Amino acid sequence: MERVNRIWRHPLYQEAFTALQEAEQDRRFCRHTLTHFLDVARLMQIESLETGTEIPREMIYGAALLHDIGRAEELTEGTPHHLAGARLAERILPDCGYTAAETVRIREAILCHRTEGTENADPLAVLLHKADKASRNCFACLAAADCYWPEEKRNLEIRR
Repeated sequence: MERVNRIWRHPLYQEAFTALQEAEQDRRFCRHTLTHFLDVARLMQIESLETGTEIPREMIYGAALLHDIGRAEELTEGTPHHLAGARLAERILPDCGYTAAETVRIREAILCHRTEGTENADPLAVLLHKADKASRNCFACLAAADCYWPEEKRNLEIRR
């Protein structure tokens, strides 16, 4: 997992991560912390093993660590976070030892992780989309009354 740790230690990642934590410090629900990123990665890994998609763990963790990293730019400049995150991934991943093909694949997964209907997308994108949504424990959220997610999208029971 050396390449994943390189992402975590990358100065640009740390800058974006710190900005995100500061931007969301007063947010009451669904903060984008390291816990969220790692929950998404672990859910992706479980699904990958259960479905036999055989996506390398460093690809899964790379996508998970980067999928919401553009949120600070969204909050401060209005850039959709999937676009900001994909742009950051293009700069960070090659520095961390990811190949051009791996970088493109992770970037594409980040670009479509918010989109419903990823069933026909690359398996990495499908895993990211599903895990990102499944990682939220809406059934136990103290700020559920203030949530903008429609009731049908909320996770109202314990899953994986």
